[in-house]
Amino acid sequence: MEKSSRDGALIAYAESLWSAPSAFRPDLFAGKVVLVTGGGSGIGLAIALVFARLGARVAICGRSAEKLAAVSEFAAGKGVRLLAQATDIREPEQIAELFAVVEREFGSLDVLVNNAGGQFPQPAIEFSVKGWNSVVNNNLNGTWYMMQHAAQRWRDLAHPGVIINIVAPTTRGMPGVAHTVAARAGVIGLMNTVAVEWAPLNVRVNCLSPGLTATSGLEVYPPEARREFPRANPMKRPGTATEIAESCVFLASPSASFITGAVLEVDGGYRLWGELWTAGRPDYYRIDNS
Repeated sequence: MEKSSRDGALIAYAESLWSAPSAFRPDLFAGKVVLVTGGGSGIGLAIALVFARLGARVAICGRSAEKLAAVSEFAAGKGVRLLAQATDIREPEQIAELFAVVEREFGSLDVLVNNAGGQFPQPAIEFSVKGWNSVVNNNLNGTWYMMQHAAQRWRDLAHPGVIINIVAPTTRGMPGVAHTVAARAGVIGLMNTVAVEWAPLNVRVNCLSPGLTATSGLEVYPPEARREFPRANPMKRPGTATEIAESCVFLASPSASFITGAVLEVDGGYRLWGELWTAGRPDYYRIDNS
């Protein structure tokens, strides 16, 4: 996809997110500072925009400065300042700089949403060492570096905080993306532990686990996998980015002030029933296979 058409698609997507109705009052996060990783596209962009619409001062980061700039320009056209900082969350030094910029421009952080991540569909038996490490470094290590840095700043400033980690369904596994399931299960394990350790700091830590969600991220999966996506849950449809974003807002809101160490599954019932073959259904599992 050429740059102009790619940017056009991004802006059209952002416009649809901006106009989507919200269940929350417009000033719910007025005066609050929110940082969303991977906020330049997909679910992360939806989360960033809904927080901005609800009054928060929002910062986004990602590896593509060009994409972040397009999102920031879109927000400016809506009368909202969206602070964009190109950051590789696998590099702790860049994370330290990111937090310094956010604090300098907006003040102390209140909510961290760890949304950044990525994977590619492939049978686990074929993973290369480089491919495995790439996904784990991004989805697990990068998330942890962000979590720890946020908690350290809140401890040093005696400031309460909220961390929400966007993860993947892990309880049933997800054939084709074993690397991200392993990494996200690690994030859930971290959450289970630090939700206890950081409670004395007045820091809440939760995870949000989206099921199949209709964003441009689905384009990474092969056509034969996408044809079967309606069978992914008993509702027989993908979720929307707005549905995921609204759930994230709930976990960050005062309504969730007694929730920590939890995984909120927003998956259309996938945990109960459904098939999600991200690399395509193997012949062994075909319905007509005797």
